[in-house]
Amino acid sequence: MPQPSYSQGNQDKPLLTQCIGDAFDTTVARFPDREALVVRHQALRYTWQQLAEAVDQHARALMALGVQPGDRLGIWAPNCAEWCITQFASAKVGAILVNINPAYRSSELDYALGQSGCRWVICADAFKTSDYHAMLLGLVPGLAAGQPGALICERFPELRGVVSLAVAPPPGFLAWHDLQARAAAVSREALAERQAQLHCDDPINIQYTSGTTGFPKGATLSHSNILNNGYMVGESLGLTEHDRLVVPVPLYHCFGMVMANLGCMTHGSTLIYPNDAFDPLATLRAVAEEKATALYGVPTMFIAELDHPQRGEFDLSSLRTGIMAGATCPIEVMRRVIGEMHMAEVQIAYGMTETSPVSLQTGASDDLERRVTSVGRTQPRLENKVIDADGNTLPRGEIGELCTRGYSVMLGYWNNPKATAESIDEEGWMHTGDLAVMDEQGYVRIVGRSKDMIIRGGENIYPRELEEFFFTHPAVADVQVIGVPCSKYGEEIVAWVRLHPGHTASAEELRDWAKARIAHFKVPRYFRFVDEFPMTVTGKVQKFRMREISVEELSAG
Repeated sequence: MPQPSYSQGNQDKPLLTQCIGDAFDTTVARFPDREALVVRHQALRYTWQQLAEAVDQHARALMALGVQPGDRLGIWAPNCAEWCITQFASAKVGAILVNINPAYRSSELDYALGQSGCRWVICADAFKTSDYHAMLLGLVPGLAAGQPGALICERFPELRGVVSLAVAPPPGFLAWHDLQARAAAVSREALAERQAQLHCDDPINIQYTSGTTGFPKGATLSHSNILNNGYMVGESLGLTEHDRLVVPVPLYHCFGMVMANLGCMTHGSTLIYPNDAFDPLATLRAVAEEKATALYGVPTMFIAELDHPQRGEFDLSSLRTGIMAGATCPIEVMRRVIGEMHMAEVQIAYGMTETSPVSLQTGASDDLERRVTSVGRTQPRLENKVIDADGNTLPRGEIGELCTRGYSVMLGYWNNPKATAESIDEEGWMHTGDLAVMDEQGYVRIVGRSKDMIIRGGENIYPRELEEFFFTHPAVADVQVIGVPCSKYGEEIVAWVRLHPGHTASAEELRDWAKARIAHFKVPRYFRFVDEFPMTVTGKVQKFRMREISVEELSAG
């Protein structure tokens, strides 16, 4: 009888049962004088003891604002020291951190704030072409004229105020340094008492994932979910207090805040942020000058680093390991990362926000073929299986939907029981929507995405969300969005558009319109204007045929 496509990870390694704040304090006690955080673009360095002082001050300041366990605290900023400090401080007071994508525009921010019911938001002043202050002032009536903490807003009834990282923010915003001054009103004993009230299964983080129904869903994660996942990733990499990890990936993703921040914290390793957003030169310089031993990134980032004209100027020989995730890695890229960047132990990780995120990972000793043709084997304390359309576990070697079960599966989607029930079955299995095949040794290969998700440069993009967005343009009668292969980003977005009779719109017009309203990575690179879409006899759109046509046209063009 053929072996079933079911795999259980190592059960010998115990799970951590602490809350994040307590685990943080344990690391501080073990390594008080070792370097914890280096933020190069802000010229900031913290030992674990110094970071603890900043975190505890921020936690007490949040308590002084009236933040209670279970309150939602939004963070809308690129990578910076304040992001990391807020992550650990919010965990200490039991606030649920709501990660807001730095690329979000007003319509996406509107939804995230309203759906999560944020009590407070901590924001940067601006990032790239986004003016955060202006967007918030436009969305929140009365913000400019109100007192922080006393905001009354019909649109966001739970919102009480906004903290700005700017030195001198506009009226209505509470400056970060003024917030920190409020910590004096709350004693260290009161913070310790608050920490002691928390439980490791409490929700502590909400991360929005694009939804197939057109609206993002807030994956709600507990202390136990993300603390243990970061810990297990670090264990696989063999991290210790002597490791130094460069983090060019965004903190608002699980890749940054879980696999990096929590993975390093649980092992006493040093976190190094090279810049506020990915920059290949800043990353290379950080690796060389900080004598980094590990580096994270999606394949696109590694390609940019390898191909940078100044790469040869930097000594990368201190590197030994790291993680490449977010998209399939071309074999030649993996060869170059190992050979030219000295990352002999680099690993591949697979997962999704709903599983905290990693459920499968290659090992340091896996050969090159395993690291480019598979996403590894099941992580410790987790289970994976591949099923058919009826829910039956398939024999190994057959393609079906990948499902994951164990400590890493989210608590559910925030205020969305229907979507939760559709994703997590009665036996606790998270249905990933990804098509996979498991081999005889338990290695899993991802072969497709049953939900049509597009992965562009490590960003997950769902066509349905984009389609509903473009429906709001006055010239658009119908639109279908697909992904096509791209050597640089893994995939690019193509929008097939049918215009209303008597209306006109060019690709450039639609692109500019979208850029002003949605995150840059969601804006289609290609537009194709048609009178009709390929359809089945029953009237169903044939996206596979649209993909074939688009690939043919782009190859010919």
